[in-house]
Amino acid sequence: MDAICAVFVGSPPDAIQNLSITILDRVMNKRVKLLDVVRLQQSDSDYLTVLHEYFSGSAAPKTLTALGNVDILQRKKLGLFCSAKCPGDLILKTYDLARALRDARVTVISGFHSPMEKECLSLLLRGTQPVIICPARSIQRMRISSAWKTPLVEGRLLLLSPFAEKLHCVTTDLAQKRNEFVAWLAGTVFVVYAAPGSKTEHFCHDVFSWGKPLLTLESDENANLLALGARPVRPENISAQWETVTSQCL
Repeated sequence: MDAICAVFVGSPPDAIQNLSITILDRVMNKRVKLLDVVRLQQSDSDYLTVLHEYFSGSAAPKTLTALGNVDILQRKKLGLFCSAKCPGDLILKTYDLARALRDARVTVISGFHSPMEKECLSLLLRGTQPVIICPARSIQRMRISSAWKTPLVEGRLLLLSPFAEKLHCVTTDLAQKRNEFVAWLAGTVFVVYAAPGSKTEHFCHDVFSWGKPLLTLESDENANLLALGARPVRPENISAQWETVTSQCL
């Protein structure tokens, strides 16, 4: 700060004005870049630097499109999932979980598509920690929610998609592929609730086969996930358990 002040002391008005314009231009250029959709190819250095550890061979998407701060991908990430219908007992616990994740500054990645996932996104965006949204469609020509614009400009939100520009309608198949994409990028997967016999429950079996740590809320409603081997979590303990799980994944 002293160095900045020293620049202004004794400087002519024109110099001060020019410096102010330069600073403003840099800030505005950064904002424009964060609001531009960029394409990442497998041959790009950014793609290789950020994603090489998550994918190998044919599993790697040939092209990714991103809107926002791509550097967020370098952080440890928690993948969040929930079935479309969530039991009442788990709804309140899920609100508590979202607040706890926000306060613990955990970077959450999700499609944020199901009703409870959307509720979690609303709470997470009120914090200062990074969030990654992966729609089950291309992000090109996608309408950007007004609630997303401030975190995008502030560099704490990233929209990421592995889908081609022509795929602008959400389908069941794209949603399944999106969930797999999110799980691959996440170091740990947290499933709030998976209805017995549902696609989400089947997805949890896949997560285990990939060797991913799987967490779920401590509840009788999640007996099927606990029987599968998911680790039970209480929202008030998420910070400590997150540190434990991520340290084990190093």
